[in-house]
Amino acid sequence: MSDKTDTPSSPAGSPGDPGGAPRPEPLRLFGTTWVNHDNGYPARRVGVAVGSLAAAVVSCLVLRFAYQGLRIADIGSFVTLLVIVMFAICSALAFGHTWEAFRKRPDPERQASLRGLLAIGFVGSLLAYFFRSLTEAPGEKLHREGYEAARQRFEQRTTRRTGNPSKKRRRS
Repeated sequence: MSDKTDTPSSPAGSPGDPGGAPRPEPLRLFGTTWVNHDNGYPARRVGVAVGSLAAAVVSCLVLRFAYQGLRIADIGSFVTLLVIVMFAICSALAFGHTWEAFRKRPDPERQASLRGLLAIGFVGSLLAYFFRSLTEAPGEKLHREGYEAARQRFEQRTTRRTGNPSKKRRRS
């Protein structure tokens, strides 16, 4: 049996092996193409933008069918209004949360507690993904900052001093 796995044991953005250079963290649907914008990065961004917008449109159509079902069931205008307001508020909150997650890493505990809200407000998350993909790969800026910081720390660690420090002249 081998102890090796296909997944890296160290987090991305940190040195892969002791003394090794940091590796970029892969993004969903983009892998590591966001680093140099190569290997189909522009096509992937267009695909993500089109796909997320299409998914949001289809989701709105599904919600419209659900609304029509509520109207046919004649459950009353108050319940229908509650459902509409719930989806609108949850979508707005999901949009805001998803947009913020592209700027800074979300707290895992808070993310777990908001899972239901994000599921109900899925249209907002899809729209946030669409709007972000118009300018960059969703989450690229956050990952690039972490990767650049890790590379800078690695460069500082690996730069060598010149000369022998023991022969350094002392100031009197």
